[in-house]
Amino acid sequence: MCNLDKDITILAIESSCDETAASVVKNGREVISSVISTQVPIHTLYGGVVPEIASRKHIERINQVIEQALTEAHKTLDDMDAIAVTRGPGLVGALLVGVSVAKAISYAKNIPLVGVHHIEGHICANYIECPTLEPPFMCLVVSGGHTHLVNVSGYGEYEILGRTRDDAAGEAFDKIGRAIGLGYPGGPKIEAAAKEGNPNAIELPRAVVNDNVYDFSFSGLKSATLNYLNSVEMKGETVNVPDVAASFQKAVVDALVSHAMLGCEEYGAKKLAIAGGVASNETFRNAMRVEAEKRGIEFFCPSKILCTDNAAMIGCAGYYEYINGRRDGLDLDAIPYLKLGE
Repeated sequence: MCNLDKDITILAIESSCDETAASVVKNGREVISSVISTQVPIHTLYGGVVPEIASRKHIERINQVIEQALTEAHKTLDDMDAIAVTRGPGLVGALLVGVSVAKAISYAKNIPLVGVHHIEGHICANYIECPTLEPPFMCLVVSGGHTHLVNVSGYGEYEILGRTRDDAAGEAFDKIGRAIGLGYPGGPKIEAAAKEGNPNAIELPRAVVNDNVYDFSFSGLKSATLNYLNSVEMKGETVNVPDVAASFQKAVVDALVSHAMLGCEEYGAKKLAIAGGVASNETFRNAMRVEAEKRGIEFFCPSKILCTDNAAMIGCAGYYEYINGRRDGLDLDAIPYLKLGE
């Protein structure tokens, strides 16, 4: 445990996918600086994230991003009480860049090192945005690679109620975005197109996983959408892109909202938070807010910049791990399939 009579300042590093990010965070909830270098324009050329390119770009940018975060915070490495870094899950090459730099700083400056789970970071983004939020609460994490319904019973205490059996919601958005010609990244482009479409134009399935009602499955929805597109093409008809986008988005949102509400009801949760890149989708945010209000559940969601990958959320999660006594050695490794709670 550490001395909580003094401010705790943490340098956080995030490099799990295609965002190179660094942040200086004080006492877990005050973001002094946050710098994000995105690779989206590069990967858009390939229709998705190319792991080898992502790793190289992290190497090119990470030192500059860290230096900028420290400069904007008017701090130096000597002012840091700890270094927090994403250790998994994610792309192994991308993770290794951040972990290696964090270990080098820890060794050179004799600063404690704290490895952070990426999904825990997303959950903790809510603490930054909502200073009054404290456990227990239910959290639905929805991102490009993960869809998790998590019962947060305490700081660093998580029970995964449900997860995706196949595609994550964000992956499904990307695949359908490409299929209807919108390109990458699919989520924001489908959301924009859906504003002009009819969400009830196409009947699409909502999957239920029989052996765990909290689990998610989006592969059937993806296949049904692709089959619809193929049938339209075979008839020689023109695809109504806005209608497909709106109908697909509604099917995803319906599944996410229904699972979250079921979890809140059966676990007696009075507070519900969402997190992850898909949580920046306005249709999803509004649907969740409306259903939560109907049930008297207090609803929380981070600002959009805190939904996508960033280092501030890693600094927040790292703070709670740090005050709980977590310290990692120089043998800290990147774990691409790290499970929450490990």
